Amino acid sequence: MTGRGVETARAFAPAHITGVFAPELKARDPRARGSVGAGIVLELGAIATAEFRPGPRRAVRIESDLATTLPISEEVARRLAPRRSGSVTVRLEHQLPVGQGFGMSAAGATATALAVAALTDSSHESAVEVAHLADLFGGGGLGGVAAIEGGGGLEVRRRGGIPPYGDIEHVPLPGSIFIGITGGPLPSPRLLANRRFLEKVRIASEGLDELLRHPAPTPFFYLSEQFTDRLGLAPRSLRRCLVQLRERGAWAGQAMFGRSFFARPKGPASRAELLPWLEGSGLRVVELAAARRGPHLLPSKSVPRRRR
Repeated sequence: MTGRGVETARAFAPAHITGVFAPELKARDPRARGSVGAGIVLELGAIATAEFRPGPRRAVRIESDLATTLPISEEVARRLAPRRSGSVTVRLEHQLPVGQGFGMSAAGATATALAVAALTDSSHESAVEVAHLADLFGGGGLGGVAAIEGGGGLEVRRRGGIPPYGDIEHVPLPGSIFIGITGGPLPSPRLLANRRFLEKVRIASEGLDELLRHPAPTPFFYLSEQFTDRLGLAPRSLRRCLVQLRERGAWAGQAMFGRSFFARPKGPASRAELLPWLEGSGLRVVELAAARRGPHLLPSKSVPRRRR
């Protein structure tokens, strides 16, 4: 939208939960680096509103609903900002907690990239490339931007990196899942820089190849549970919660990497038993559907609604 020289653009990028993954970082081209694995693209995520105001000098600023700086999104905005004189301000809204395994760094970077790129009519592909590289080198994650690119539902990454380097398939995921938080965030950037930890991830992901060949919800949830247990990263409070969820007939795994879980009842009886326990648990829990599409531009006044 343009008026009195001011230009604005808005974009939404969905959050994402990784259930199982293995690093893939050996490619010479960083656009082909990231991870193989599988996860769920969620209906909530990040909304970015980018505004350009003509002025005497170039400047870029990120504002958000968080009491912290967002260096990855700031790097994205700086690289994609118009080259003409003026200031770019990006306002980011996060619909899920940051640092809890919900892929909010990738969602924020991607929403920022699409909104700022729209100010210069840059392509969707170039915006996603900038977001991927900023997230990868900024320590945000291994393939979060690739995971949400192109679609929603259950996603499988057969080859690391963003398209066309990466190979990603999206499979519809009907119904809903529960996500919940049992404590503060975990420092994923530090973990992802540890070679011993990444080797442990490779071992824990045994069975992933079969899921990538034949992606489907039930095998995904089964393998995600195994991955959580083999990796052993979940703190004690989260492990206790996962046991309780599984005892009530739900698939339950750790959202990588957070003190958080995702769970899906195996049937109506499981759901009937699970709901009262969740309501009385005192945990921060929300029920969400999978997203139906990937990152996209928004009309000037359209905001994805939260589920009640």
